[in-house]
Amino acid sequence: MSVTIRAGVADDAPGICIVYNQGIEDRVATFETDARSPEDIAHWFGDDAFPVVVAEEDGQILGFASTSAYGARECYAGIREFSIYVHRQAKRRGIARGLLISLFEVATRAGCWKITSRIFPENTASLELCKLLGFRVVGTHLRHAKLDGEWRDVVTVERLLDQD
Repeated sequence: MSVTIRAGVADDAPGICIVYNQGIEDRVATFETDARSPEDIAHWFGDDAFPVVVAEEDGQILGFASTSAYGARECYAGIREFSIYVHRQAKRRGIARGLLISLFEVATRAGCWKITSRIFPENTASLELCKLLGFRVVGTHLRHAKLDGEWRDVVTVERLLDQD
């Protein structure tokens, strides 16, 4: 079976929810604590300036990478924060790598020049992938926010999209 990576569409919202809610439950990739519904995800689509890509196999969403605004000021218009999640049963198959590479391409076409994210230090798989794909570690924000009542640090990474 072959995994296809493509632009996400509104009909992907239910599959994205399954994957995203796993990430919320696992408590290793987000400060979010409330499960999402397809309706919560539906607003992600329709604005080409904020690309979403999905990995699909036999009609099942195995992962996604999404972008959101970095800041409201015009000077930040070409910077996007990204999130990436892979279904628990699809990890270690290269899907996250493929999603990020595809996200680089569509974000560049959307006029972005940089993508950034904040990653829990314990999420070593994500940090290693970012390093492999040319991200720079900007630094660590100590006690960035609480998750389940506990302070959590985050590592900020960035990648310029015009680099080789």
